[in-house]
Amino acid sequence: MAKWTVDQSHSSVGFEVKHMMVSKVKGQFETYSAEIEAADLTDLTSASIAFKFDVASINTRSEDRDNHLRSADFFDVENNPTIEFTSTSITKDGDEYSVTGDLTIKAVTKPVTFAVEFNGKGKNPWGVEVYGFEAEAKINREEFGLTWNAALETGGVLVGKDIKIKVELEVNPAA
Repeated sequence: MAKWTVDQSHSSVGFEVKHMMVSKVKGQFETYSAEIEAADLTDLTSASIAFKFDVASINTRSEDRDNHLRSADFFDVENNPTIEFTSTSITKDGDEYSVTGDLTIKAVTKPVTFAVEFNGKGKNPWGVEVYGFEAEAKINREEFGLTWNAALETGGVLVGKDIKIKVELEVNPAA
């Protein structure tokens, strides 16, 4: 099994959630790490994948909102500094994969499946092979203890329950 490194300058870990029932707030985690082992990244079924996101690095382009998300109302960064994902099974259908694993948010662990698309491989200008992937999953934030909300005068709530997690990766062999 070879080890692979995420090229963070060409990758992102983001999310989106409904805001006030009419729009979406998008954000990302600026700091994260990954451990990826696979014999061959053109067939992820043999891979072992683990991610760790630094929750304090959350960025929604609003400092007030980001600070609220870091507080005990949401992620409680002081007691839960990371979000973690570890794969438990990977199946393949053409260029698409289902990567199932344990997702831990705020000390709650639940199985989550990411739909992963292999975008291809190539060589960068320095002769290093790079591989591209996109992954997406949807979770109910309340199942992970993220239950803060506010009712709206017009009906509905301020923050939607469903969170889409979107990951775009460019990986290359670990040095």
